Amino acid sequence: MDGAALHRSISCSPLACNRFLFSSPKLAPSFLPKSSVVAARRHHRLSNGSLSCRGLRRFSRLSAAPQSSSLRFGSRHFSSLSTRAVASPPTQPSPEIAGVQDEVAEKLGFEKVSEQFIGECKSKAVLFKHKKTGAEVMSVSNEDENKVFGIVFRTPPKDSTGIPHILEHSVLCGSRKYPLKEPFVELLKGSLHTFLNAFTYPDRTCYPVASTNTKDFYNLVDVYLDAVFFPKCIEDFQTFQQEGWHYELNNPSEDITYKGVVFNEMKGVYSQPDNILGRTAQQALFPDNTYGVDSGGDPNVIPNLTFEEFKEFHRKYYHPSNARIWFYGDDDPNERLRILSEYLNLFNESTAPEESKIAPQKLFSEPVRIVEKYPVGEGGDLKKRHMVCLNWLLSDKPLDLQTELELGFLDYLLLGTPASPLRKALLESGLGDAIVGGGIEDGLLQPQFSIGLKGVSEDDIQKVEELIMSTLEKLSAEGFDKYAVEASINTIEFSLRENNTGSFPRGLSLMLRSISKWIYDMDPFEPLKYEKPLMALKAKIAEEGSKAVFSPLIEKFILNNPHRVTIEMQPDPEKASCDEATEKEILEKVKASMTDEDLAELARATEELKLKQETPDPPEALRTVPSLSLHDIPKEPIQVPTEVGDISGVKVLQHDLFTNDVLYSEVVFDMSSLKQELLPLVPLFCQSLLEMGTKDLTFVQLNQLIGRKTGGISVYPFTSSMRGKENPCSQIIVRGKSMAGNAEDLFNLMNCVLQEVQFTDQQRFKQFVSQSKARMENRLRGSGHGIAAARMDAKLNVAGWISEQMGGISYLEFLQALEEKVDNNWNEISSSLEEIRKSLLSRKGCLVNMTGDGKTLANTEKFISKFLDLLPSHSPVETAIWNALLPSNSEAIVIPTQVNYVGRAANLYDTGYQLDGSAYVISKHISNTWLWDRVRVSGGAYGGFCDFDTHSGVFSFLSYRDPNLLKTLDVYNATGDFLRELEMDDDTLTKAIIGTIGDVDAYQLPDAKGYSSLLRYLLGITEEERQRRREEILSTSLKDFKEFADVIDAVKGKGVSVAVASPDDVEAANKERSNFFEVKKAL
Repeated sequence: MDGAALHRSISCSPLACNRFLFSSPKLAPSFLPKSSVVAARRHHRLSNGSLSCRGLRRFSRLSAAPQSSSLRFGSRHFSSLSTRAVASPPTQPSPEIAGVQDEVAEKLGFEKVSEQFIGECKSKAVLFKHKKTGAEVMSVSNEDENKVFGIVFRTPPKDSTGIPHILEHSVLCGSRKYPLKEPFVELLKGSLHTFLNAFTYPDRTCYPVASTNTKDFYNLVDVYLDAVFFPKCIEDFQTFQQEGWHYELNNPSEDITYKGVVFNEMKGVYSQPDNILGRTAQQALFPDNTYGVDSGGDPNVIPNLTFEEFKEFHRKYYHPSNARIWFYGDDDPNERLRILSEYLNLFNESTAPEESKIAPQKLFSEPVRIVEKYPVGEGGDLKKRHMVCLNWLLSDKPLDLQTELELGFLDYLLLGTPASPLRKALLESGLGDAIVGGGIEDGLLQPQFSIGLKGVSEDDIQKVEELIMSTLEKLSAEGFDKYAVEASINTIEFSLRENNTGSFPRGLSLMLRSISKWIYDMDPFEPLKYEKPLMALKAKIAEEGSKAVFSPLIEKFILNNPHRVTIEMQPDPEKASCDEATEKEILEKVKASMTDEDLAELARATEELKLKQETPDPPEALRTVPSLSLHDIPKEPIQVPTEVGDISGVKVLQHDLFTNDVLYSEVVFDMSSLKQELLPLVPLFCQSLLEMGTKDLTFVQLNQLIGRKTGGISVYPFTSSMRGKENPCSQIIVRGKSMAGNAEDLFNLMNCVLQEVQFTDQQRFKQFVSQSKARMENRLRGSGHGIAAARMDAKLNVAGWISEQMGGISYLEFLQALEEKVDNNWNEISSSLEEIRKSLLSRKGCLVNMTGDGKTLANTEKFISKFLDLLPSHSPVETAIWNALLPSNSEAIVIPTQVNYVGRAANLYDTGYQLDGSAYVISKHISNTWLWDRVRVSGGAYGGFCDFDTHSGVFSFLSYRDPNLLKTLDVYNATGDFLRELEMDDDTLTKAIIGTIGDVDAYQLPDAKGYSSLLRYLLGITEEERQRRREEILSTSLKDFKEFADVIDAVKGKGVSVAVASPDDVEAANKERSNFFEVKKAL
């Protein structure tokens, strides 16, 4: 999902706004080679209800942080027209970086294969081989305190039973040294991790961890090594049942159902049309190798998996001989090898490396066409709900780094910005609503290219295919605009050198990049070194012209490539009910084949599994998991240097931090004078500023200019309640970054975007509406918990209502009505956009935030002064009255889906509750124990969690990809009793406190530190309050938990429920509890 859509959809939800008290929202990676963050469809554990791996193509963590809304680009007011708006090349080796002495490595059983200094990341990298097993280890040493470990196994499946995915979940459910139910959850509760997860690719499984605390880091490493090599799950059939699949029967008189965490996760995946399309495309492109099946698991096939096959897969592939191991950071490289030797020396060499090799797919001699159905709701014009996507396998073997880099640039030129010609041609054609297909995917053995449209009329399928081919033919014949090439070079080079991976650890980003070649027995160093191929590409473009570089690529890999698969997806309103009926029929046959004794035994086994799931681990087992003590925790919060000043009568915050010569800046405008009826237009207003032209520049020229001069500009709304205040904080934030030498260009471009863009392009605006509607529909299917959270918040506080108007069901309904209005009332809409601009743009209420080193900040002040002097000085009209709330009834938002998203919430401040820092510890503990055990483990949902928005007082419970509905609400309602009956020893309490501090002290890069400081300033959070909350967290006691029980009962007694759910489940719920939900049909 692109950044603009993300902000429109959730930037102000309770989940988004929660922990500004301490840290900033998570920042996503900017540009990274796709192999570092994408590998077709990946699956991974859900921790605390959030998908923890960033930047994935289809499973990304929800984030409230600003990301550049497709980097924007134009020719007035600018100091220089050179392309050199990028950081200087990396420095030479730092002599302080420690290494491993050869004799130490030999003594521990390793031999050094190769050692290189990687200038691009200022690191010494050494490749070792474990002599006894052949395990390979990359030990990367540098000054980065955010240490990373990862172990990766090549795990090619032979069918779609989901065996690699189920095993990835299961190995983290107890091991030889840590014999408890889920050490993974204990680490979530009580470590300072900056990353903790696991994920499954189509051909490999990764287990990465990260922490800035060395002791904590090695604790995490040890738990993960023991988990992968000595898991309990290969002897414990119940873990296989819990994480994979099992028949569930509570009473012999009832129906049998399927349960299992992965089973339900994949049911959710197979409910999303974009995911069905992506899976169909991959399997059709690779019919003859391991990519032709689904490593995540097809819900129709998962129940074919046996426990014996599961155990054998672990025995075969989870062996050191088949492992690639990565260490990164500022820890002792000798200690890394010592820890590894304790495990690796217990094994002998195996044949796994040969058995796990990935066979390449041979290229087709002619194209293939596939037609598939996907589930849609009834009603609406089904003829305009088709999807079509063209997919190419680009090569019959892996490509060299130079060709990959060139294809990466080609991909960005074709699709990377709204002005990119292929993206622009498709969206301006009017043939569909939104782009599908991710462009180039280079994370597997062979690269692919995919592009298409959704929201297509049945009669226009052929036209879309012809448009894609004719556009590519034209670009091959004519080449790309020189400014587009210049912008792409600057944008990609800026991002490579900036290396801003947000909250995703830099070392993990590098690991995934390295693994994309290393896993196929290729050079692990090469993907880390972009400098030489980048310089070669720039020189080639300068000498021969861009056409000589990119036209042959288009011709060879796409136009003249017969290995093309065209996927047509047809909407089928019967498919969801047919799939459910088929599953029910299978289960009825299973039950019919059983004797009374069999049924009684199944009911007993179901009860036994639930009892095990709900029985706490004994204290002695819990104590085996290593943890820190409170003495290891700093007593004061992390301070961000902040100087509050004044330029041209406007308040300016400055953060003097080392940023490698990059300037990060936010300009904030007050939104509180905006008329209530204009709020739903705000996200489209923000997009229009960046994707419409000015009097002198087309939107393409503006887009290109931003790309040539900056690292990107984005505009988005931010809304949050403010504790103790009646009116919410509601702002528009303009965010940009550039090299220090281009600061003048950055502020000139911000001014151009804000004041000179004209709202006159009716057809482009109509595209924005269609794209936004398609994105919202996709969110509804894939992130229903976010929709439910926003809806509940809108029933409970004004800030939530505002956010829901700009990113919830109300916004979707607004977009559906607006599509028609654009044709009939464009002048009115254009005038409304102009009215929004006039309400916002003023020096009064404006605030500027800057992050950079002292010299950069000082040099930038004159450009800020000029920018501010150009702003209107009038005061906006009086503050608008926004006092609307949605009705406080319980709602079911019905969509075609196989899983549900269930929420319940109440405002705790309305009960008289006064905020105490212990609430952070308690809510995290509820998520990691009660909800994890009852909603996920025994309930079978992919995730269950709670969130306390301490600004508004709204406490929310939410589930994710949940097979249940009322049962989950019952779990939420029993939370108060859980707290009253809670027994907790000192170790458990300490872990809960430490885990909370880990969230509070989340690792941040400099731009995130500056941004989080800005948000604290906007929300009135002082350093004194931060210190007080920290002290309250550190002094949390069992008494606090018990006292919170009465507070949380408000959710049961005075709460509202919202579920995004299937029609059948809602109908059953309303029969069981007479009309509990008011039904709202959304798709």
